[in-house]
Amino acid sequence: MRAQIPTIFAVSSGTAPAAIGVIRISGSRAGDVLRELAGRDFTPRRASLGSLRTPSGELLDKALILSFPGPASATGEDCAELHCHGGRAVLKAVCDALGAIDGLRPAEEGEFTRRAFANGRMDLAEAEGLADLLEAETELQRAAAVANANGLLSSKVEIWRDAVLRLSAQIEAALDFSDEDDVDELPDGFTWNIEELARELGDFLESPRSEKLKEGFRVVLAGPPNSGKSTLFNALTDSEAAITSPIAGTTRDVIERAIAIKGVPFMLIDTAGLRDSGTDEIEVVGIERARGQFAKADIVLWLGPYGEGPQGSWEVAARLDATDFKQKEFSTHRVSAITGEGVPELKQSLVEVARQSMPKPGEAALNARQFARLSEAQGALLGAKEHGDLLLIGEELRSARLAFDRLIGRATTEEMLDALFGRFCIGK
Repeated sequence: MRAQIPTIFAVSSGTAPAAIGVIRISGSRAGDVLRELAGRDFTPRRASLGSLRTPSGELLDKALILSFPGPASATGEDCAELHCHGGRAVLKAVCDALGAIDGLRPAEEGEFTRRAFANGRMDLAEAEGLADLLEAETELQRAAAVANANGLLSSKVEIWRDAVLRLSAQIEAALDFSDEDDVDELPDGFTWNIEELARELGDFLESPRSEKLKEGFRVVLAGPPNSGKSTLFNALTDSEAAITSPIAGTTRDVIERAIAIKGVPFMLIDTAGLRDSGTDEIEVVGIERARGQFAKADIVLWLGPYGEGPQGSWEVAARLDATDFKQKEFSTHRVSAITGEGVPELKQSLVEVARQSMPKPGEAALNARQFARLSEAQGALLGAKEHGDLLLIGEELRSARLAFDRLIGRATTEEMLDALFGRFCIGK
């Protein structure tokens, strides 16, 4: 049955041209491919120089060749890697030769990783961590993704699952050996153990989520027209993304820009100047959209008169360089986006606050799917604590185990797997 699974191949080293182009091969025919293209077997897990040729003997390239017999390979199958010269024509010629071999086909998006999951080389949480790692653009994103990809979350889940199994065993023993008149008696220490486990899960559920790493810490710049919002927005983003002008109402719509400051992801939002009435219908819509951003913001930088901004906003005294600069009664920061005065201090304050809402480097972080499954497990444990009937307690514990199994992929659906592995590039 296994021999009927196609052997797959793909360039996995990124867009050509490059110094080196790596072609990955995975499947039962990986060893046959090396013999057909290079004419010999290769010592497992040792890089060797070989000549790749067509069936007619035409030289395709000289490459470093590695063989990884399964199951001790990245995918759990027999694997091989061809480290070729990274020109487009070279890679195309080698891939064309691979495609002409019987039983081989090009890999689909994420197919190597999906096979690794199917063959038990990684679980679902680790695969999600790997997907996040491939998409990481900031240091915090990278650190959190590495933790999950290396199994930090999975190891926690396994510990919790084992604890639930022990609790289930206690219930089963009580059901098996209790007298009929005494069937509802809980084992010694059971209530304390289940409460402690539910509390531990609750503490983890309250920790910062991974979505904040992807979306970025939302910072909204707000204030009346000509308060310096767009100029400060450009200074914080080191760009000219927002048009600046002394004409009131220049910014008509919400402008968003994703940036990283000291490895921390941010989403900065410039908004239309706020005033009681706009000069035209478009400005009115812009003002409404600006106010709508306040509820989504993690921090609002208020550049208007003191006390008139949204509750909890930072009072920023902007345009420090302007001849008509007016000091606020109180300001969190005083800045000039033109001269740069106060901007580094503002950035540092934003970084310090944003870090508090994000997973710390090296910590496991839950995404929305994982959070939902862990919440289900905690809910089942809390339900078990409230029951007095051993049969109902056992059912709640079974539900908790199932939630853990779904989290790490022991029980899942094809649709969910398609969505996950579709995030990967071809060759991964």
